Amino acid sequence: MVMAANKPRSGSFSRNFGAASSSVPSIPGLKHGPNGTMLLSSGIPDLDKILGGGLALGSLVVVTEDPEAPHHMLLLRNFMSQGLVHRQPLIYASPASDPRGFLGTLPSPMVSKDEKSRVHETEQEKGLRIAWQYKKYIGEHTSESHRGGKSEYCNDFDLRKPLERHFFSGKQIDCVSLKESADLGAFHERCSSFLSQANQNNGNITGGRIAIQSLCSPQCEYSNREWEMLSFVRSLKSVVRLSNAVAVVTFSPSLVSTTFSIRLQHLADTLVSVKAIPDEDKELAKLLTGYQDMVGLLSVHKVARFNTQVPAILETTTFSMKLQKRRSLVLECINQAPVDGATGSSYGSSGSCSGSSKTGSFDF
Repeated sequence: MVMAANKPRSGSFSRNFGAASSSVPSIPGLKHGPNGTMLLSSGIPDLDKILGGGLALGSLVVVTEDPEAPHHMLLLRNFMSQGLVHRQPLIYASPASDPRGFLGTLPSPMVSKDEKSRVHETEQEKGLRIAWQYKKYIGEHTSESHRGGKSEYCNDFDLRKPLERHFFSGKQIDCVSLKESADLGAFHERCSSFLSQANQNNGNITGGRIAIQSLCSPQCEYSNREWEMLSFVRSLKSVVRLSNAVAVVTFSPSLVSTTFSIRLQHLADTLVSVKAIPDEDKELAKLLTGYQDMVGLLSVHKVARFNTQVPAILETTTFSMKLQKRRSLVLECINQAPVDGATGSSYGSSGSCSGSSKTGSFDF
């Protein structure tokens, strides 16, 4: 009776979140999200901040392309590179005849000044004198190490530096040419078997990634069979749910009918669109601050929310895409340019989405 009195009482509808969190081990590249979900990074720190921490496992992400500029490739490259850095299973499909060659264009994670000094100090402590031709092999092992004893959830990627080859030399990478796939059913079976085999080999939640570029490209034989493509996306969504993976699919609405575009966007758990900015638009330059540094606009139309009926409400849905020092992709809130010689932003918050937002004061 004494033991029963000391034991805390809990209601019939209460859940033991501590036991649930302790039963799930810490996995590199994944973190706990709201309502018992698991998140993986999109490869863009600002986009993770906007989406509430990252991409939920089991979600389908649809990115609508801009026919005038390939800005969707910036999102796809960072998404794929982040998965390869975390050694997560990856399937990449594109209308190109040699999709594996695209891996050579993926960006490399940036190294901070603190990490450079830390690596330099460790090399001096070891006191090793190795010929210069062998240093590249040491660099491969140092780049795989965790920073500060912990794996980094999201990296900043250098778009000018290609990813090292040892990252995509593993067996958990599959590249598919959609140009040679006359039937999407075979590609669906390939995705299902690849993810199931990856989960069996690892024996745990690994956060597999599927990257499909330009699903509705006219180079593919199935491009005129819209119902077949919709059926494939529905089946892919179920595979992603069961295998705890994330699929990112890009398509151009200008290549398909309006009905197909609406239905495909409706199937998405997270919906994002990108749009290019004209180089010389004087009217737009007068309205927006920092127009010269913008390369495009990113709009978030829908955010995945699992295990809840409360939708995600964002303070703003359109962000500017900038290349910081022409190296890393940064998303920032759009600000209106000063009017009538006023100083500061007239509304909104300036700076990166990952920083703190501060509103400017109004002068009357």
